[in-house]
Amino acid sequence: MPSSPQAESLAQQLLDAQVRHHLNQLTGDALAATVTGLADDLLAAAAQHPIEELVDRDAVKAIVVRALGTVPGSAAVGGIVEMATTVAYDGPAEPFPIGELVDRERVEAVLDQLLALTPVLERALERLTASPLVGTTASRFMGRIVGEVLQANKAVADKVPGLGTLMSFGTSAASKVMGAADKQFEGLIGDTVGKGGTFAVRRLNHIVLETLRDPTTREAVLQVWDLVAQEKVVGLSRFASHEEIAGVVDAVHELVVDAAAGEQVAQLGEVVVAAFFDRFGGYTPTELLDELDLSRDDIVADLVRLAPGVVDALRQTGDLERILRSRLEPFYSSAEVRTLLG
Repeated sequence: MPSSPQAESLAQQLLDAQVRHHLNQLTGDALAATVTGLADDLLAAAAQHPIEELVDRDAVKAIVVRALGTVPGSAAVGGIVEMATTVAYDGPAEPFPIGELVDRERVEAVLDQLLALTPVLERALERLTASPLVGTTASRFMGRIVGEVLQANKAVADKVPGLGTLMSFGTSAASKVMGAADKQFEGLIGDTVGKGGTFAVRRLNHIVLETLRDPTTREAVLQVWDLVAQEKVVGLSRFASHEEIAGVVDAVHELVVDAAAGEQVAQLGEVVVAAFFDRFGGYTPTELLDELDLSRDDIVADLVRLAPGVVDALRQTGDLERILRSRLEPFYSSAEVRTLLG
């Protein structure tokens, strides 16, 4: 049944009145009260339901997988990476000591935990013995160390009358092993790179592990930290050019993009989501905020602080009224309302 012109006019007047009402609620002091009321109502209502009931687990998994595949390679993330590179290159506006970032006690605690992992490191290093190339590298390294020690001893011995002759045999033997570009040494280990390389790796691993277990190592690291802590936090421009830093950052970014888009990372993301719901799915949003040490009042205050800028920008461009009108107009132009008004 067609509506009368009077009903259509009344519907339009009601629409205009409701749009003005909502605009007034989003203006000036009323905006803070509106945002606070909405946030309080939403949080209060959500507090009655566990997260598992409010959010579908499978939907979150799909969102996470899609984000992993698209977000890291997006133009926005690329811009953020470029911005971060520039900030790292330029450094802070006012340099400050590194020691102000981290307390020494925290450094000691982390160092103690890392040094306690030497058994884990030992097992990891033992796996390196299976690599022939690592064995060759370790053999070369230890050969160079031996050669340097012999050369240093000879230099000292030459200063003592008569002692230099006693060192000549050792130096001569070392020269046969080392030689220019280690050619003689490579020939020596060429046929024995299997057992000899494995032995060299294990000896090198032993040296590393014993060094880490030595109590002096802990004190040495802390002394290094004390020296570093006095240094000012500055940009990387002192150490490398912007192009060099950008090259490294871009390479790491591309690595992350490729890895994040892989099926294995997507499966890992699903596992993380499942673990989150298993751990926190029974919590209400309010309880989860408490677990995160986030105050509900602070969150509401932050929303009230952010809302004016967003709402004012939308109001000045006319978009706020357009959005409100587009959402309300279908109701007032519906046949049901026109019938009631007619």
